[in-house]
Amino acid sequence: MNEEEKQPQYMEERQYKKLFGLDIYLTPVFVISSIAIVAFIIGALVFQEGATKFFGDARVWLTTNLDWLFMITANFVVLFCLFVAASPLGKVRLGGADAKPEYSYLTWLAMLFAAGVGIGLLFFGVLEPVTYFQSPPLGVEKVYDTETVYNAENTPDTADAKVRAASSLGIAATVFHWGLHGWAIYGVVGLTLAFYAYNRGFPLLIRSAFYPIFGDRIWGWPGHIIDTFAIFAGIFGLATSLGLGVQQVTHGLNYLFGVPANTLTMVLLIVGITAIAMVSVVTGINVGIKRLSQFNIILAFLLLFAVIVLGPTLYIFRSIFTGLGTYIMKIVPLSNWIGREDTGFLHGWTTFYWAWWIAWAPFIGTFIARISKGRTVREFIIFVLLLPTLLCLLWFSAFGGTALHQFLTGGYTGVTEIVEAYKPELSLFTMFEGLPWTTLLSCIGMTLTIVFFVTSSDSGSLIIDIIAAGGKVDAPVPQRVFWCTVEGLVAIALLLGGGLKSLQAAALATGFPFAIVLVGMGVCVWIGLRKEVRESR
Repeated sequence: MNEEEKQPQYMEERQYKKLFGLDIYLTPVFVISSIAIVAFIIGALVFQEGATKFFGDARVWLTTNLDWLFMITANFVVLFCLFVAASPLGKVRLGGADAKPEYSYLTWLAMLFAAGVGIGLLFFGVLEPVTYFQSPPLGVEKVYDTETVYNAENTPDTADAKVRAASSLGIAATVFHWGLHGWAIYGVVGLTLAFYAYNRGFPLLIRSAFYPIFGDRIWGWPGHIIDTFAIFAGIFGLATSLGLGVQQVTHGLNYLFGVPANTLTMVLLIVGITAIAMVSVVTGINVGIKRLSQFNIILAFLLLFAVIVLGPTLYIFRSIFTGLGTYIMKIVPLSNWIGREDTGFLHGWTTFYWAWWIAWAPFIGTFIARISKGRTVREFIIFVLLLPTLLCLLWFSAFGGTALHQFLTGGYTGVTEIVEAYKPELSLFTMFEGLPWTTLLSCIGMTLTIVFFVTSSDSGSLIIDIIAAGGKVDAPVPQRVFWCTVEGLVAIALLLGGGLKSLQAAALATGFPFAIVLVGMGVCVWIGLRKEVRESR
């Protein structure tokens, strides 16, 4: 019996089993991962002080000792994706030569972009460029003394070469964290799963990618372990983003309307937004998730357009080109981890980011695979890597460039003071304060964060449910609701058990084992694509 004949039989053997009167797919992956995650939630909520110390120590140890692993993994996937796209393997069509795309280009891009980076763009859109302008990476000299507060009569000269270089490096270093490396991590997972699902007839599971290595053993414990790691990474990667999003919304409500910025507000927001996400996830990918993603991308572009028009338009467009040029020139030294003096940037930012992207990869990669049938491999890589990188460049040039321009030409120190005081949640709203229609822009920003929160949670629940149910895309509704609830509870547990540091530590810890899985997926899709090309000749 060949591969294509074997997979449907495997799927037909799965039957519903009752759990507390509900229909649930009681696979080994579901049982192990759900018990472990529920135990984690209880432990983190009961022992909050211990959890705070543990996550703080874990974050430092992981970023310091495993920087090489995350850097090598991220560099590998970028080179791999670009090589595959440029090679004859790029002609392979996901689903076969006659397969047709299910979604239009715009809807496809909107869905993968909304699920992939939405909350992060809003949280870090102003924060990162200003941070790297104030504390440049790669040992670049600061353009001003942080003890000095500039006013309208005493600002750096924007024509000065050092100032221009520092501002473009601030945007380029930000795009480095949100560009090719991160999207290539998603791309390898998505491409591998789409190929083995649509061209080889395997279920949409991480384990399916490893058939060339493990053979039929992927249906046993090797496969169970791989999928369980994928669920852990997905849950904690999602929780990190949801935690960041709710912190920003909470502090935005406090900043604008005086709502208390405390733990209770954050918990209530998570509960409320998770409830909205449940409605979306129950309706499925073609109703709730699709429509929310389309709404999200429209609202995001309206906000982006407003910032470009109301902000320093010419400076923003100049920042796009200078930021892109600096990104291309600095991508190699930024990708190197040996002999770096800027360890704060390397460990505090880059290592965390690669772990965070890797932790998100099982969920986003599976989601991208789910919506990418009918695309060629080359088309897939262009849309998943290059276009999102350019969109991120535009976003950071607009939001970060506006904040830098406010400081450099107008002497507005609101954002720089917020960054120096390490209040990242307020950076976006402080930048809006320097623009017309401050309240309206801030309300749109908060609405966008909430909707991104919902699209991340509902699409994440859907994909984690597919993995836990053994590849079934129509698992019982109670099972979807369970995973949506778990995501919210994990975010609450991490916020109460250390806040931002705990969120980052969780992403690092779960990203570590999946980094090894990610490299293995690259090897396996290479094997599969080469075989596909040989068979088509």
